[in-house]
Amino acid sequence: MSDERAERIADFIEPLRVAPGSEVRLERDFDPRYKAGLKKRDGAELLRTGVSLLAEYQDRLAAQDTYGVLLCLQAIDAGGKDGTIRHVMSGVNPQGVRVSSFKVPSAEELDHDYLWRYARRLPARGEIAIFNRSHYEEVLVVRVHPENLVRQKLPPEACGPDVWDRRYREINRWERYLTDNGFKVVKIFLNLSKEEQRVRFLKRIDQPEKNWKFSAADVRERARWDDYQNAFSAMLSATSTAWAPWYVVPADRKWFARICSAAVLAHTLMDIDPQYPDVGEEARKALLVIRRELEREALDGAPADPYAASRRHGKKRG
Repeated sequence: MSDERAERIADFIEPLRVAPGSEVRLERDFDPRYKAGLKKRDGAELLRTGVSLLAEYQDRLAAQDTYGVLLCLQAIDAGGKDGTIRHVMSGVNPQGVRVSSFKVPSAEELDHDYLWRYARRLPARGEIAIFNRSHYEEVLVVRVHPENLVRQKLPPEACGPDVWDRRYREINRWERYLTDNGFKVVKIFLNLSKEEQRVRFLKRIDQPEKNWKFSAADVRERARWDDYQNAFSAMLSATSTAWAPWYVVPADRKWFARICSAAVLAHTLMDIDPQYPDVGEEARKALLVIRRELEREALDGAPADPYAASRRHGKKRG
């Protein structure tokens, strides 16, 4: 990491990182209300700093065109995935970011292996792809609702008691394959408490403009809270690796969750440390020829190169 800010960010997010090989119990190991001693009034400025960093490094990522970044966001219902994406990515170039949301698989998707639909939405080099829910649905929702496993048309020998351990291994290997080929995998779990989920559900009911967000299915899934917590814990334990670690972001305070998410993504980009390409001596000579031609076209009384003139006088030009 070339930026001196990287060390501070790394220290800030370290408590959120799931150590590879550790056994996680969410209710024991991660507090949904943790806020690192910060106050909400400081949150807006910290988020602006994070967004500014992301914009800077995303521009370099796109220019270098060597690495891609995959951000996986997982959370229980009302965990704040949509708001996190909207706020954290507010300052980046939308041409370099692609968001994919994965709902119930279609008939076509069920006719392929379980990773097929996710592989189709991976980033290109120079891009950031965001999975709003991700391939981890295949060891979360499918595990909590095993009837979904039946819908995947697997042969009998692929549905044994070791299916989840096998999928963990397959996902880890897939992510290692991606990272070995220059595609960094960033994984954030937004950790929401049961009480905060209850409050957010009530808000969706009480505020007419939020009614569209609420579904009776959300309440039915809430009844499986313990099953989901166990599935999340098993997933975090089995799939946080040195090449693609999980970060458990406290989600009860939206402002803090957004700061943490921006920091985790910024840390990844700063670790890549993408650089603007060097155009080379011959290309630079060609640019200087074109520059002189453009300067000769200046209107009477106008500076030949307004940008260079503004730099000489210490001013910025848009």
